[in-house]
Amino acid sequence: MPREAGPTYDFRAVTEADLAMIARWLAQPHMAGWWGDPETEIASIREHIDSDSVEPLIVELDGRPIAYLQSYDPHLEDDHPYADQPFGTLGIDLSIGVPELVGIGHGSAIVRQFVADLFEEGAPRVIIDPHPDNSRAIRAYEKAGFRPIGRRQSEYGDVLLMAVDAEEDE
Repeated sequence: MPREAGPTYDFRAVTEADLAMIARWLAQPHMAGWWGDPETEIASIREHIDSDSVEPLIVELDGRPIAYLQSYDPHLEDDHPYADQPFGTLGIDLSIGVPELVGIGHGSAIVRQFVADLFEEGAPRVIIDPHPDNSRAIRAYEKAGFRPIGRRQSEYGDVLLMAVDAEEDE
């Protein structure tokens, strides 16, 4: 995806020291409605720190942590509900943690930049799966180039599966 003018974000691996901050973010109303129990979510993120299938990341803007992002390969997990996607597809999830940064364009800009990086690394497709009622996220992902490819019910709940393909970027 072509880079647009605007902020540049840095992506770094989540560390154990980040978990308390992520827990505070998960307790914020703008995130709480879309995530499960914070203790369960933090335990899952902790497990992902050393995972081969999920890469948990902190998004920074000017050195300030502002969001949690994870990428995953649905083909590395047994019975993953998105394993039907083309080989090499990567999935991402994003939540902006800082409340005052929600709704002002960071979500689509972060996703656009990160997806461009994944395409440069050779991913043919990137998917994301917001809840169908999360219209703010869906709009942000559409602004970043994603299109709906189907609604699904899975262990993750009711989702709108969205995708962007590398060739669409050219």
